[in-house]
Amino acid sequence: MATPLSADRLLKALRDEGLHVVEHRSWRTNNRNHKGPWGPTHGVMIHHTVTSGTTSSVELCYNGHSALPGPLCHGVIDKAGTVHLVSAGRANHAGSGDGDVLNAVVMETPLPPGNEADTDGNRYFYGFEAVNLGDGRDPWPAEQLLAIERAAAAICRAHDWDERSVIGHLEWQPGKVDPRGFTMDSMRGRIGKRLGGEPSKPPAVKPSKPKYEPFPGAAFFKVGRNGAVITAMGKRLVAEGCGRYAVGPGPKWSEADRKSYAAWQRKLGFSGSDADGIPGKSSWDRLKVPNV
Repeated sequence: MATPLSADRLLKALRDEGLHVVEHRSWRTNNRNHKGPWGPTHGVMIHHTVTSGTTSSVELCYNGHSALPGPLCHGVIDKAGTVHLVSAGRANHAGSGDGDVLNAVVMETPLPPGNEADTDGNRYFYGFEAVNLGDGRDPWPAEQLLAIERAAAAICRAHDWDERSVIGHLEWQPGKVDPRGFTMDSMRGRIGKRLGGEPSKPPAVKPSKPKYEPFPGAAFFKVGRNGAVITAMGKRLVAEGCGRYAVGPGPKWSEADRKSYAAWQRKLGFSGSDADGIPGKSSWDRLKVPNV
């Protein structure tokens, strides 16, 4: 049993294990805590995304979809081995699974078959989605497998767990096949060897952030959305002479943001529904919002 890691401790644990970590948008407050408890935590669950492409996979895991609201995990591990953090709280990744499997994870004993769906796994497990089609043919690059090993080991090291606290979705929920393309026994073997030694040193030089914020998608800009990128956007709109703020700009999406962005769209020559104040990729790229 363990108290979930704070966002800061999660980030530090991953980086201390030698991982390149990207903090995606408002990941620290992106969670499903309003739908149920988060913690105590007992283990780490590995998945594959059934998608291709880093950007679209990270966005999907951050936002979810109509049938399954996001976030869909805590971190997305891309083909190059970068971990994109999308949540620091309860996430929709594990679903209901076998309580006997959970007990084995808690006790760090061999896993029984996962043949029941009687326990809420979203409460108890950290989840990592690895970008892979899951068809048995999509390759698993060495860098990606190493990142899965390191990410799981980082969590285990932070909680003083051993490798038996790491399971695959297929070992938890009946009917699941992920991760497909490597065995969890082989991955646990790698994690066990890593935990037997000292964590790797972080890279001496951290990769630089992109100069400008990538377009987060039109669905991001809605009532209730809160994030530093919205403040940065507002400041750029003011600099372009399009600010329509009585106070601000600030981090919470507001009607003033929409009116200001509509002014920017009109400045670029858009009109009608194309100047409705909801950012599109073309206008966003031309605004050049500094990376936050």
